[in-house]
Amino acid sequence: MKGKQEINKVNKVNKVNKVNDSKESLKGDFYTFILKKILYSPVARNFLLKKLEKKIYSDLVEKNVWNFPRNVQIKKYQLIIAALNQIKVNIDKGFISKEYGEKVIDNFIKYTFGQPELVEGIKKDFKEKYGTRPPIFILFSPTQKCGLNCAGCYASARIDAPTLPYPIVDKIVDEVHNEWGNRFMTISGGEPLMYKSEGKTLFDIFEKYPKMFFHFYTNGTLITKGIAEKMKKLGNVTPAISIEGFEKETDERRGKGVYKRILEAAKNLREAGVVFGVSITATSKNFDLLMKDDFYDFVFNELGATYMWMFQLMPVGQARNMKDCMINPEQRVKLFRKWEYLLSKKKYPIADFWNSGILSSGCIAYGREDGYLYVDWNGNIMPCAFAPFYEDNIIDLYSKGKKLADSLFSDLFKNGRKWQDKYGFTHIKDPDNWLMPCSIRDHFDNFKKNILTKNSKPEDEFAKEAIESKEYEKVLNEFDKELEAKTLPIWKKEYLGEE
Repeated sequence: MKGKQEINKVNKVNKVNKVNDSKESLKGDFYTFILKKILYSPVARNFLLKKLEKKIYSDLVEKNVWNFPRNVQIKKYQLIIAALNQIKVNIDKGFISKEYGEKVIDNFIKYTFGQPELVEGIKKDFKEKYGTRPPIFILFSPTQKCGLNCAGCYASARIDAPTLPYPIVDKIVDEVHNEWGNRFMTISGGEPLMYKSEGKTLFDIFEKYPKMFFHFYTNGTLITKGIAEKMKKLGNVTPAISIEGFEKETDERRGKGVYKRILEAAKNLREAGVVFGVSITATSKNFDLLMKDDFYDFVFNELGATYMWMFQLMPVGQARNMKDCMINPEQRVKLFRKWEYLLSKKKYPIADFWNSGILSSGCIAYGREDGYLYVDWNGNIMPCAFAPFYEDNIIDLYSKGKKLADSLFSDLFKNGRKWQDKYGFTHIKDPDNWLMPCSIRDHFDNFKKNILTKNSKPEDEFAKEAIESKEYEKVLNEFDKELEAKTLPIWKKEYLGEE
């Protein structure tokens, strides 16, 4: 009798759990449900977007369960609304196909925003094994090969350059997919579309991991109609095409005729209905252009981009001797104000890798929770593409029966995460200045003294030269001091509410 009562009790608990699981599933499916309605219902599109905007504002700004500074949450809200707005614009124009859009919602949106609990079990297992949650993605450059020779390339890419063997590439993706629970990956280079090993390309990876969403940076010159159609059918890939401005600025840095090839690539992607973005590097040469609306209007209203990444020239790689092309602290603050305006007034989805640090709780490198790490074409595992130093190599780790996860516990990575925690990641209610988020670009002295270790190796001779150069150190330290003087008052008054 007692046994029967216990069975009935267990059955009752299971029924309650199923009901709760169902409720959570419905709650999680809200975003995917609404976005599909927006995709397929032109008549109801504006109404549904307004409903979605209200919910997002309520969740991010009003509820603010993590207790971030209010204006930080408002910026996150503005970016999401800008992205939704641009998606709507491009759907209305026919630049995003329904076939592609539905696959993006089922993959990227579902696992990242809609129902992240679907991979929560994997992440919990990871934490139980390693004592920390895994990064949410990795930046991966499987090849350094590139057909262009852009001035100041951070990756020092070239045509006769290293490429990781396909089995290593596949093993890395398999690990972060199945053991980390990642469903998003960023791929850089070199030129990713030039990757080839053992008769395989990155499209073999894209096809093998259909539930992983891949975002890759490209010079755009290899995006033919056929390549665009492949992306459409897969529905788990979006390219960000590198551009420097209009034809004059782009061809000056990337080579004559490249701009026209970018326009052709964008046309191929629009016709296929594939979401794509652009990536631009802010320098002293194109700064004036970036302070005007014309370029952004062109990118989003004519080119058909859905998002934009902005980087600021970082003196690493071949750019180590281009310090005169860096934007200065005053220009950086002006770009920050321009970004605020473009986000809130123009509703253009733009993220600046440095000026948008408020969106990511500061620096996201060093394998931080909710952050990432970087693996290059030699298998070197680095905190970030712009911090080109490493202690571990993935080929060496695999040969010893270890995993990519083991690299999280190098002294270099641990030092970086310790600085991140102190700087604000563990006290997000009143963090230090997230307008200076970068551990190396904005805090060079601290990076060199407290993060870099005696076992840290430079990625190449350019990184070695930079870290040993007294002139380089002087330039960055002076930049950092001036930047702090200009941004700290903004941060304290406008984000922390201090007078």
